[in-house]
Amino acid sequence: MAHAIQETRENRELRRSCYTQLHRDARQFAPVLSLHLYVMRDRTLGQEDVSALEATKDAYRDRWSEALMIAPDAVIVPAHELNEALTGVYGQIKRLDQGNPRPGETPQSAAEAQHALWSLISVMREAMRSDLGVTANAASQPPVEHRWSPPATPST
Repeated sequence: MAHAIQETRENRELRRSCYTQLHRDARQFAPVLSLHLYVMRDRTLGQEDVSALEATKDAYRDRWSEALMIAPDAVIVPAHELNEALTGVYGQIKRLDQGNPRPGETPQSAAEAQHALWSLISVMREAMRSDLGVTANAASQPPVEHRWSPPATPST
């Protein structure tokens, strides 16, 4: 029984560490995307600008990969929605930078999508806190249901 309790504690600590890092990296990725849009608007991007975006994206991607192996579905679902949104904004920005946007993609639409990331970060954070038992009424609250659907692919 003591072994099971210790294992449960270690598992919770592993999740807490992973969640903390994923939350931090998502909160860093979102403003770097915004900054990249401002730089694109105001001047030509330098290598340092591109490097900063790529390093932040890579750090986030590494945390996301770790979370996929650790977090329960109640956390993965909202985290996946955030991941899709983050990578979607990143893709928009890269296409705009390369002069190859998809129909409807503009700096304004990318900025609006970037702004919407914050509510998804909050939803993911609450799911993480609930999983860890940190939220005040975590045990008595019904799980929040999130529906994810893959983005539509353009028909050829």
